[in-house]
Amino acid sequence: MSFVLQRIGDNLWNGRLDIFPEDKVVHGFSARQGGVSAAPYDTLNMALHVGDDPAAVWENRVRYMRAMGLDAERICSVRQVHGTEIVRVMRRDAGRGAHDYADAMADADALITNDCGVPLMLCFADCVPVLLYDPVRHAGAVIHAGRDGTLHHIAAKTAHRMTEEFGTKPRDLLAGIGPSISAACYPVGAAEAAEFRASMPGHEAEILAEKDGEIHLDLWAANRIQLIGAGIPEEQIDCANICTACEGTWYYSYRASGGTTGRLAAVMELK
Repeated sequence: MSFVLQRIGDNLWNGRLDIFPEDKVVHGFSARQGGVSAAPYDTLNMALHVGDDPAAVWENRVRYMRAMGLDAERICSVRQVHGTEIVRVMRRDAGRGAHDYADAMADADALITNDCGVPLMLCFADCVPVLLYDPVRHAGAVIHAGRDGTLHHIAAKTAHRMTEEFGTKPRDLLAGIGPSISAACYPVGAAEAAEFRASMPGHEAEILAEKDGEIHLDLWAANRIQLIGAGIPEEQIDCANICTACEGTWYYSYRASGGTTGRLAAVMELK
């Protein structure tokens, strides 16, 4: 399994995980090149909620989605709030949040669907994008697993919700963890570390490590452990292993930028 960053247009790039079958699902993680946004959002900022010119964001969305073979007018998104709310998307919801952040479906951090032709999209700058695909029931999910979402097991909760909504069996799920901040670049305070110890007892050594007097949190490992705990076989979980804080040329990083920056998009559409 591997992550590949491919050129898909005029300085437009898309990252993909080869665990997902290309004949069944379109998916990707945008990079930051090829758009029209000015600094500090330069250039392919995909988010409407960070202070960028909405017209520039829309042009960026159109360019990226067109290069992916998708329709930007049909984007479906939510207002991300670092929680654990999960929204089921129907075909009739296509376009919610495409042009206007206020028109997005809900305050939530995960989208699930078993309808084809609706591009699910969430935005990221260090937080962890998690994609799920059920090849048996032909259903998918896009998840925003930031610190708080990971603390409260949003990825595992989304897998369980897919079981409730679609009859998904976790053992069938394919999971992908996209570009996001690595443990090496993510020191946390003692209180945050204590929260994760309480949330994931028995896994402290896998998710927390001390380095140069600081405690570092591994969100990739935390999400992988939670997905395995939900019943997804470990060999069906792929990770990009790309750190957004280290790879500032290619990706947006909230921490590395000091808090003002654009957002990459994680996208999935069922064929």
